[in-house]
Amino acid sequence: MSELRPIPISRPHFGPEEEAAVLEVMRSGQLAQGARVEAFEQAFAQATGAQYAVATANGTTALFLALLGHGIGAGDEVITSPLTFIATANAISQTGARPVFGDVDDSLNLNPRAAAALIGPRTRAIVPVHLHGNPAEMDAFTRLAERHGLALIQDACQAVGARFDGRPLGTLGTAVYSFYATKNLTTGEGGMVVTNDAAVASRCASLRHQAYSSTPYLHDAIGYNFRMTEMQAAIGIVQLRRLDEITSRRRSTANLYNEAISHSRFARPTVRRSDVHVYYQYTLRTPDEATRDTTRRRLDQAAIATGVYYPVPVHQQPPYRDLRSEPCPNAEDAARDMFSIPVHPLVSDDDRDRIVAVLAG
Repeated sequence: MSELRPIPISRPHFGPEEEAAVLEVMRSGQLAQGARVEAFEQAFAQATGAQYAVATANGTTALFLALLGHGIGAGDEVITSPLTFIATANAISQTGARPVFGDVDDSLNLNPRAAAALIGPRTRAIVPVHLHGNPAEMDAFTRLAERHGLALIQDACQAVGARFDGRPLGTLGTAVYSFYATKNLTTGEGGMVVTNDAAVASRCASLRHQAYSSTPYLHDAIGYNFRMTEMQAAIGIVQLRRLDEITSRRRSTANLYNEAISHSRFARPTVRRSDVHVYYQYTLRTPDEATRDTTRRRLDQAAIATGVYYPVPVHQQPPYRDLRSEPCPNAEDAARDMFSIPVHPLVSDDDRDRIVAVLAG
């Protein structure tokens, strides 16, 4: 019996166009932030429905700058989800603000009712996370933010191309994206702030580049070096042109899984019919942790990689577990029973059949 070809949980999808774009930058001698970064920003703003886009070094710096752009700082509280990569909370903490964690609902995104119950005198912002590429309930969060005068900043790091109720996320206010190596659109590392607020965009653009003023070597504030390189932007421009193709393949694979994998054995996060989930990850849930681990071992024996995102909710992580936090039982349950299977565009038809066969066994 021949050895099975491994199916990785993620894999960057590059081709000759990305290679040519990088070579063109290298040969130009212009490597730091320049015309290609500006072109990528303009194209990305248009693709996401936003008026402005500001490229950054990664998704964490994008969220950090977006928070600063909205005036978030020391003494403030920011409500967010505990079921996310720790970078969401870290970016909040790095501004001097305190993350406040609300439980998730059946979509595995922050529950608007849980967020509403946490609003207090120090609350300045809400950061819903579009987990795994599945849009959070943005209408409810928008109403909540408007009612209480709060900034609403979307952590869309896993949701490039996603739509809420048919609308691109950039039309719904400030959002931040990551272009890390595993993301649906990748530049290796990189991030983006999109917004419809000119003042927020201007502040983010200034702070990412040492807060330069209009006078050379005069700086308006304490800034940062969070710039994107020309090589990253060149890759991003090519990837953005292929985003519809990438998203279509991910959604095609997810649709096949939806039809072929038993819902009685494996539950899924809720997805609103009017939304476009872009399936950064395809996530299944099991009755308990033991069943999850047994299932993952069977897949591993068939050379199929899986992932658990995230096994320890952020409010239980060492840096945050001493903060006052309301119980988040839904997030804790999901952390124990969910796992993800390969859904990236390089999963072939044969790969999909093998994954489905193992999960049917």
